[in-house]
Amino acid sequence: MPLVRSYVRSDGTRVRAHSRWAPGARRETMIFSVVALAVVGLGNSNISTGDGNTPRPQTTVEYPIRFEGAPATRAPQPRPTVSYPIRWQR
Repeated sequence: MPLVRSYVRSDGTRVRAHSRWAPGARRETMIFSVVALAVVGLGNSNISTGDGNTPRPQTTVEYPIRFEGAPATRAPQPRPTVSYPIRWQR
């Protein structure tokens, strides 16, 4: 927005300082506003069909996972790396 300083017209009228829109800025602002309203309006539409409930994804996995033909080995038990006890709570 350009700022116009105060000046005196040729007929002696004093004009106060003011700001005004740049050339073409009103049209660009209007176009931007219309596009923004369209995005907000169309982006928030409810397009679900049926009884209004959104379908939830169903899991297809079973835990624990076991592979066919693989030997049933157990996970190794953790071992301490030091022989002395470590006090964690002081």
